[in-house]
Amino acid sequence: MKVWIDQDLCTGDGLCEEIAPAVFTLLDDGLAYVKEGTYVKSDPGGAEGLAQVPSELEEAVTEAAEECPGECIFIEP
Repeated sequence: MKVWIDQDLCTGDGLCEEIAPAVFTLLDDGLAYVKEGTYVKSDPGGAEGLAQVPSELEEAVTEAAEECPGECIFIEP
């Protein structure tokens, strides 16, 4: 599973980071981004914004996408 965030839709609520802090983070611009380990995918758009989700975190990432008020989290198989 891979995940990415459309920052144009992000409301900055931080629910994703609360639910799955190993995959999501909020930066100084107040928007959420995905990360792989310690590397933040802060270049929105395209393949550069896709993060691989560890299998043990897939359920949390799915929950974060479902709870996101901005509906900005997109999951790809």
